[in-house]
Amino acid sequence: MRPDDHAAQTFTRFVALGDSQTEGIGDPDAAGGHVGWADRLAALLAGVNPRLGYANLAVRGRRAAQIRDEQLAPALALAPDLAAVVAGMNDLIRPRFDQEAVLAEIEAMFEALTAAGAWVITFTFPDIGGVAPIVRPLSARVRAMNARIRELARRPGVVLVDFEPVTAATDRRVWADDRLHLNPLGHDLVARAVAETLGLPGADGTWRSPMPPSPRTAAEAMVAELRWAALHMVPWVARRVRGISSGNGVTAKRPLLAPMVSVAD
Repeated sequence: MRPDDHAAQTFTRFVALGDSQTEGIGDPDAAGGHVGWADRLAALLAGVNPRLGYANLAVRGRRAAQIRDEQLAPALALAPDLAAVVAGMNDLIRPRFDQEAVLAEIEAMFEALTAAGAWVITFTFPDIGGVAPIVRPLSARVRAMNARIRELARRPGVVLVDFEPVTAATDRRVWADDRLHLNPLGHDLVARAVAETLGLPGADGTWRSPMPPSPRTAAEAMVAELRWAALHMVPWVARRVRGISSGNGVTAKRPLLAPMVSVAD
């Protein structure tokens, strides 16, 4: 389900909830901050309706329960007519993953926001095993989670962008070196995907097109895997063991509605 063309062109209050992907990690700006797909989408929405106000409450490292506890009430207070809820990946990658509990948190956010009159954008997850083969054992968990997200997204007022079958979403070239976050190309892909799903003028389905074949050899791919494990996977595991979150001390980058005119390349 998606808004009709009139609704899509008259959104005036867009509020994004989520974790690091929605905050924009992996897509740096020139001032030491982060852009991200939500900022990029807000710029596209503002191009259609200059009266748009945009807030981004997402904070890196947050799990689904934290997103609901910390971000839902502030989001509702902003009275959005469009909201983004992307949550669950920080839960899914942990050994003690309770799928039903995570889905209950997501469903509660969908219910509260749609009941308040907002359209809600949500996503299925790309197969992270295709991005980092060492975590391929989690692929079945991702597919199962996606199947349930599709069910939740049947709620009236929820708009689903289904990334799981899109090969470009797992192409290494749209992911940052840490393989946990999208790079600028990936955040741009997501913004274009949401714009097309919402039916924004000028948006099209090119985001689904596979990227050209990579010239990387098998030996180069193996070296890249070893380098990623040493520089990113081992430190990530060490932080989890010590109970350290990348979001400790971090607050929302755009807690209030404000204009979003453009995004620097």
